[in-house]
Amino acid sequence: MKTTTLAQINQVDIQIIDDNASRLVPIKPICEALGIDEDAQRRKLKEDDFLNSTTVLSTAVGADGKDREMVCLPFQYIFGWLFTINPKNVKPEAKEAVAKYRILCYDALYRFFTEQVEFNEQKQQVISEKVSKMEDIRSEFNSAKDRLAEASCNSLSKLYLGSLKYIRNRSPKSTMVSCNSLSKLYLGSLKYIVIM
Repeated sequence: MKTTTLAQINQVDIQIIDDNASRLVPIKPICEALGIDEDAQRRKLKEDDFLNSTTVLSTAVGADGKDREMVCLPFQYIFGWLFTINPKNVKPEAKEAVAKYRILCYDALYRFFTEQVEFNEQKQQVISEKVSKMEDIRSEFNSAKDRLAEASCNSLSKLYLGSLKYIRNRSPKSTMVSCNSLSKLYLGSLKYIVIM
């Protein structure tokens, strides 16, 4: 079992006990540092269904340097317990720090419960903007495609009419065969352009 100093509050060392299975924090030094009644805090822990199930008796070094059995909380729950301490019940020199701590906890809880909602709202806004941009691009693409098809039809029609005029000016026998072939080619090209 290893004991290290986690912090120092009002010249009192706050220890953490690491026994490899869990990390525990004795509440007595915290109560002394804040000037609150340890017995009242132990009763409060016993009355809390959840925290009562997590409290442990463990050996820690007392202020006198001797090993003492102390009520401990798992490290991950110490912050929630500290949040329950009313600034009115602590030493005058600790009131401001406890009040600031509670405000930090309120802010942390707010961020925890609202960040996902804000993130989802921002994500939805970005998605809506991207969808709108895609619709604009698709519309521009279709418009450009239509203009290209129209221009291709116009060019093909001019080419067809010019070729017909040329073929008619040639001999009458070859005119009929050439016109039929040219008409089939023209209609096939028009179908391709329309499908495009």
